[in-house]
Amino acid sequence: MIKETQRILFVVNASEFFLSHRLPLALATQKAGFDVHVATAEGPEVKSIQSLGFTHHLVPFARSGQNPLNELKTLISLIKLFKALKPSLVHLITIKPVLYGGIAARVIGIEAVVSAVSGLGTVFIAETIIARLRRWLVILMYRFAFNQKRLSVIFQNPDDRDVLLSLKTLKAYQVRMIRGSGVDLLDYPFVPAPEGVPVVAMAARLLKDKGVIEFIEAAKILNDRNVLVDMRLIGSPDIGNPTSVTQTEFDQWAASGYVQLLGYQKNIAKHYSEANIICLPSYREGLPKSLVEAAACGRPVVTTDVPGCRDAIIPGKTGYLVPVKNAVALADVIETLVQDAGLRKSMGEAGRTLAEEVFAIEKIVDQHMVIYRDLLET
Repeated sequence: MIKETQRILFVVNASEFFLSHRLPLALATQKAGFDVHVATAEGPEVKSIQSLGFTHHLVPFARSGQNPLNELKTLISLIKLFKALKPSLVHLITIKPVLYGGIAARVIGIEAVVSAVSGLGTVFIAETIIARLRRWLVILMYRFAFNQKRLSVIFQNPDDRDVLLSLKTLKAYQVRMIRGSGVDLLDYPFVPAPEGVPVVAMAARLLKDKGVIEFIEAAKILNDRNVLVDMRLIGSPDIGNPTSVTQTEFDQWAASGYVQLLGYQKNIAKHYSEANIICLPSYREGLPKSLVEAAACGRPVVTTDVPGCRDAIIPGKTGYLVPVKNAVALADVIETLVQDAGLRKSMGEAGRTLAEEVFAIEKIVDQHMVIYRDLLET
């Protein structure tokens, strides 16, 4: 059993990410008797975190990460926080918390560490000289951060696991596999698809490595082919992220008429229920929550044959895979689904079954709780 006095600290870049991706888990640990603390950067959801009974701590995570002094301040801040709190277990989520939090945990001697690798980021995609140097540095940091007394590293897809194992950043016995952050099936109900002109929705931060450019190009191709389809892009530019689309590009797309730009939206379940097909032509992911939610809503998926994305579907059964950075192939598959309502229906039903069997939030939370118990009872 979990002792009431045990303290867990979740470390996440952004307060809104904590609420969207880890709240059910934090609530479960709270219910299990943990003293739950959450460390994030300043953000719009800090008060929401505090209102749920969690103790919040501010850590200066910079969005872009280009200034070494700022990164050092973040690391020092985490070392001070860990030393003051002395948590029984720290759960580090996303790249910076995993790297800097792992280093801080090793320096302070934290009892148990869980590192959640939800994707390896653009540093493992880019091939410029600067990117290669950064990759070399990041690999060294992973090796240091993963050298803990008691550690479990959670991967969402086997590709990321195999990359970090091949680089000798961790041992095989430290690996745990959990497919994504889960989805509340009640919040994302399976409702009948709308009639009329088929709607294709993409929900993502408007980053180039999310495949936004290819989505826009596919919309233009389908328009040129006179395919009757309503293409909708949900999300806004992520200012501060080096791969974000610019406001100028956003305005040009809005003027083109090929795609509806809906901006940032909170109620994704509503927008998915109003769509017939969900699309994410990303370059690389951990395991995208948007596709897990699409499965729960019973919508067929078109995504890329890259790590993370291919792990979120059953190819040919719940959706289709297309080559990365290939707008023509993307348009071809979208057109196939647009023209076949029966195929959309059968794939959507299979997606809902997948969500119930694999992605249900209760299953994901239970898998995490087992990891916590194993580490704390060792």
